[in-house]
Amino acid sequence: MEIWQAAVLGLIQGLTEFLPVSSSGHIAFFQGIFGINDENATFFMLILHLGTLVAVCVVFWKDILNLFRKPFKTLGFLVFASVPAAVIGLLVEAFDLDSVFLGENIGIFLGVFFFLTAVLLFVTETVVKRRQNLLPLCFKTVVPMGLAQAVAVLPGISRSGSTICAGTLAGGKSEDIAKFSFLMSIPIILGSFVVELAVKLYKGEIQSEFAGADGVVFGWSIALGFVIAAAAGLFAIKLMLKVIQKANYKWFSLYLVLLSVTCIILHFTYFNI
Repeated sequence: MEIWQAAVLGLIQGLTEFLPVSSSGHIAFFQGIFGINDENATFFMLILHLGTLVAVCVVFWKDILNLFRKPFKTLGFLVFASVPAAVIGLLVEAFDLDSVFLGENIGIFLGVFFFLTAVLLFVTETVVKRRQNLLPLCFKTVVPMGLAQAVAVLPGISRSGSTICAGTLAGGKSEDIAKFSFLMSIPIILGSFVVELAVKLYKGEIQSEFAGADGVVFGWSIALGFVIAAAAGLFAIKLMLKVIQKANYKWFSLYLVLLSVTCIILHFTYFNI
């Protein structure tokens, strides 16, 4: 991976983590375009996720502190909502399901999952503009959001988009749903990073990844990607908060439909992923 590629991937990760277009799907798409399939990619992507985590902490630091104040209701909801994704994530790791969705048919899978996200966004905008969402954060909104986040382990299914849509369709207030969706990313990102770091330390891969000239380039790539992902994430969060207030998802939906078609076409013409 070259430094300019790291910068581009950092920008993509920061923007798409919080916009409802699937960061994992976009990263897989551009890794295929760039021909990146080295072993360092997984660890690099986790670092980019930490960058977006910084953005969440900067914007919602007051809400994060309030999680640890009585009566701990929102913290309890956050733990509860994180369980499905944690279980699915462990199953994916244990059975190496990533190799299925990120294998030779990734172009088709991305096309299908991008399209499903587009449909979900369009349906949500249509429904929300015909009713008032008044429910506060409760199990009726948290349960579907937790399940949606679990499904979003699939590349092309947007984590932010699916959780916000799930909570919104369940009748939750837009502001409450948006904040909780962003907070939901914290335990997932931290959990993934800790597990991956532990595995790499156990296998002794960290030292080898930073060894030699390639290790220096990798180190600079990580640092640059982290900073860019954090900055882009800040912009994306603020933009998404405005979008949610108006429930204006149709342009994201149209974009994903076009991207879906592009993935299918490239799969049969150019894609080597």
